[in-house]
Amino acid sequence: MATQSIDGPNRGSLLSDQRTRAIIFQALAFFLVAVFFIYIGTNTARNLEALGISTGFGFLDSPAGYDVAMSLIPYTATDTHGRVFFVGLLNTLSVAVTGIIAATILGVILGVLRLSKNWLVSKLVYWYVEVVRNVPLLLQILFWYGVLLGLPRVRDAIPVFETMFLSNRGFYLPKPIPGDGMGLIIIAFFVAIIAVPIIARAARKRQEQTGQIFPVFWTSAALIIGLPALAAIVTGFPLTFDYPEKGGFNFRGGMVLRPEFVALWFSLSIYTAGFIAEIVRAGIQAVSHGQTEAAFSLGLKPNWTMRMIVLPQALRVIVPPLTSQYLNLTKNSSLAIAIGYPDLVSTFGGTSLNQTGQAIEIIMITMLVYLTISLLISMLMNYYNKRIALVER
Repeated sequence: MATQSIDGPNRGSLLSDQRTRAIIFQALAFFLVAVFFIYIGTNTARNLEALGISTGFGFLDSPAGYDVAMSLIPYTATDTHGRVFFVGLLNTLSVAVTGIIAATILGVILGVLRLSKNWLVSKLVYWYVEVVRNVPLLLQILFWYGVLLGLPRVRDAIPVFETMFLSNRGFYLPKPIPGDGMGLIIIAFFVAIIAVPIIARAARKRQEQTGQIFPVFWTSAALIIGLPALAAIVTGFPLTFDYPEKGGFNFRGGMVLRPEFVALWFSLSIYTAGFIAEIVRAGIQAVSHGQTEAAFSLGLKPNWTMRMIVLPQALRVIVPPLTSQYLNLTKNSSLAIAIGYPDLVSTFGGTSLNQTGQAIEIIMITMLVYLTISLLISMLMNYYNKRIALVER
């Protein structure tokens, strides 16, 4: 009697294979999404053409025709809208990067102090976290901006060490002017930065082999400060300063941190630091108390226990939610438009949009910029998270 293969009847069916079926459904879903966006795009282009509105990115080469209050690169009103884009992008990145650094430092310190055995310190941090986290960020930005605008006028500016001045127009600082030998100092600084992880890796290997602890932090700090200082001595200190001086109704010389930047940066930093403090506290408490008791039984000091035992294990709990806070800070920087800080949304996404009428193109570019920044932050934090993750043997 003839025998029939078990999978004979279904052998020729494509849908019987799970992998093939998944590929077919994914291709179908991709096709439907592509058709949807093509329909939206053609319909939008047809409507814009009917209204007489031109499309394209040619407007980026046309003169902007307006000034920007703060620019990290040379800019005049005769420059193009493309130049405005880079001005706003750099202003956004300056607030986001400095805000992330300040919020991380402050948040980690507050998170550790939140667990302090000192009742007063613990309660002060507790109320700071509760107040900062429960007041809308926009109100905090407006509050601190109002405080800075309430400072004395230029003629009554508050001197700080006789070289810096604080007024309602901003914080005036000496402007560094690099000389001919500044390149060697910069090279020395980057050499020190590169040497720090090498020293840390060697110290960790030495500790695993001998049990002896090497002062990595103080050695790294001395290297980062000392090597550029040595290069400065060799080159004869090729750095001079242009100090601000009162002249009429404003200051001449120096550099200024405008109230808009300070208010936005300070608000973003203290607001995000409140969330980071709770993340750090939760991460520390997630580490078994037996780890701390074991460290104390071996004679480790409390600060060594926190730095070498608790925090390395807590980072595995801290890093994922910390990434979300970095992303929130970066996106919340768009609230700068409320106080007139010239970030990407305020300049390119605001004034340039009103002048050119290219709403779709400008909004699309702005969205892609924030998406790219967010993806880069996520990629870096995910890479760091994988580096510190526990590896099963």
